[in-house]
Order: sequence, then C-alpha cells, then structure tokens
Amino acid sequence: MKTSVEKAPSELRADAELDLRGVICPYNFVKTKLKLETMRAGQVLAVILDEGDPIRNVPRSVTDDGHQVLSQEPVAQAYRVMIRKRADV
Repeated sequence: MKTSVEKAPSELRADAELDLRGVICPYNFVKTKLKLETMRAGQVLAVILDEGDPIRNVPRSVTDDGHQVLSQEPVAQAYRVMIRKRADV
C-alpha cells in the first residue's frame, strides 16, 4: 500500500477527527466517507482505526474514492490515518 507523506505525521493538522476504534467493517468506512462528505475540498480528516481489517481496508477504500492518505501512524494499539479530501468534490 503506497502512502505519500507531505509532512511528518506530527506536523499534520486535522480539520476533523473520528475515533472509530471498535467499529467493524464496513461501518468504519461508511462513517469515514460520510464525514468526508461534510468537509470542504482539501481539508484533512484524522481517523483512528483498529488493527487488522480496518487499517487494511479503510485507507484503500478512501484512496479508491479519490481522497489522499497523507500518513498512517500507530497510536495506542490502533492507527491514526490522515486523509485529505479530494479537490473535485
């Protein structure tokens, strides 16, 4: 899985954050997608996801939707994924 990182994860600032620990697939992707729909183009969403299927599937699915995964970093037995909303939506 390719991730293009513009800045170090600690330097990225999220415009919004979702904590989806404990949320199963595909609901974690659905919640991420719905949140991105409320955001302006270019804004950054931080999503906290569990290990396993969530961290494998959600970044791939948002990339398939045209958004950009800026970073993925482990945090407290989970992962923090920074996603930039695509510009054409």
